[in-house]
Amino acid sequence: MIEILADNPLLTLFIVVTVGAIIGSIPFGKIRFGAAGALFVGLALSAAAPELGDGMEIVQSLGLALFVYTVGVGAGAAFFSQLRMQLPLLSVAAVCSVVGAVATFALAAVLDVPKALATGLFTGALTAAPALDAATRMAGTEEPSVGYAFGYPIGVIVGILVVSMVVGRKWTGEKDTPSLAGLGLAAKTVVISDRVNLRDIPEWKAQDVRVSYLHRGDTMRVAIPGEDLEAGDEVVVVGLPSAVDSAVERIGTVKASHLADDRSDVDFERVVVSNPDVASRTIAELNLPATYGAVVTRVKRGDLDLVARDDFALQLGDRVAVVVPRDQLDAVQDLFGDSERRVSEVDALALGLGLVLGIFLGLVSFPMPGGESFSLGPAAGPLIVGMMLGALRKTGPLVWTLPEAANLTIRQLGLLLFLAGLGLTAGPKFASILTSPMAWRAGLLALIVSLVACLGVVIGGRWIIKLSAPRTAGGVAGFLGQPAVLEAAASKVADERIESAYTALFAFSIVVKIVLVPILWAL
Repeated sequence: MIEILADNPLLTLFIVVTVGAIIGSIPFGKIRFGAAGALFVGLALSAAAPELGDGMEIVQSLGLALFVYTVGVGAGAAFFSQLRMQLPLLSVAAVCSVVGAVATFALAAVLDVPKALATGLFTGALTAAPALDAATRMAGTEEPSVGYAFGYPIGVIVGILVVSMVVGRKWTGEKDTPSLAGLGLAAKTVVISDRVNLRDIPEWKAQDVRVSYLHRGDTMRVAIPGEDLEAGDEVVVVGLPSAVDSAVERIGTVKASHLADDRSDVDFERVVVSNPDVASRTIAELNLPATYGAVVTRVKRGDLDLVARDDFALQLGDRVAVVVPRDQLDAVQDLFGDSERRVSEVDALALGLGLVLGIFLGLVSFPMPGGESFSLGPAAGPLIVGMMLGALRKTGPLVWTLPEAANLTIRQLGLLLFLAGLGLTAGPKFASILTSPMAWRAGLLALIVSLVACLGVVIGGRWIIKLSAPRTAGGVAGFLGQPAVLEAAASKVADERIESAYTALFAFSIVVKIVLVPILWAL
């Protein structure tokens, strides 16, 4: 059987993915390892037969690049818009990295672990592959690589356990923004009590609500932004439930029947954004009220149902809820594209060019004090480029953002390839130290360093900067820079703050750990 697998690397790879998926779905109490199951299966197989890992380095690098690039593209715009808010979390990550380095140095002296091995264990326990490259160059031996291979699974397991215990907690997060996931939107038909202009309604002016249908006398039409509402008019108010209730209390009373049920003159449709010319443009730029007499009230992106603010930038795959005169419906559908097939296709040119730019950035060497240098590698390079392109959204005919469904599919595929490839290449090194007298000391060092650093992020997030549990869990995943830990958190709670914190810390934490390696080596 081993000979068959060695002669058929693709068969080996997909067996690891399949068996790993089975193991990852098995609950251990309240914890499932998910995609990390592929890592453990790969480690076991390659430890028993090292030849199975031949050529899997390219699979590992490909999977990692696909995963981090799609994460960056998906979260880039939100990251840059919330950068100031993320600064306290970045500070916590920097402090925890330093604490991890100090703990490594102290424990190596107490446990009599060689410096080269301890440095590798530090990079493995905090799952920092780019930092391993710096450690290997300074040591001039393979000991850091052995330490990384041994410490890495420990860091992954600790990370998964920590986020699994944290992500579902009901922390208030006094200094965190509320999650949009699961809130949903409300739509109520309101009878206007007194004459009022839409601009005089605070919730409408702040764009927390939208007004769509307007029934006046015998006429049903779409409300014009900024117009006067007369006493006795009936309108539909759409937005977050609390904002809708507040607006209703100001302008009138709720009517039992719903205007949106009458589609004789005005229609209500959800339309898919599949036209690249519309992607990256804001709702205000489309000028729908003037051109078509229509208004967008909400946008569904992934699992989030969002109020359609004027400054909301559309992406391919968004589903926009449009209230439009029936005779203009076809024209509005043509504008947005409304093609399920087209939106499921990936722009190969934009994706390929983005990855090329990311990998090139990962190859660039940056000088460090003492004559050393470091490169971002296939992890941080594509992530940073993905974040920048995701924030840019579009350059000429190139649309950098990906449809939500395509993004998630490529991301999951990349994660599985990365973990399976890593397991198949790291197994022999992992086994070499596991069977040595150094095993328990190395394992204890990696366990303590990983646990101390991860709990430091939790303590800092929860009690010092007062963040919500989901953002704190995402911070742990980003601090480790570990896709499997992110997947463990996201699979338990649907909350966009998990990915936001992960993206904020991923590249930053890698750079901090790379800088700490020569400092640790010099101690």
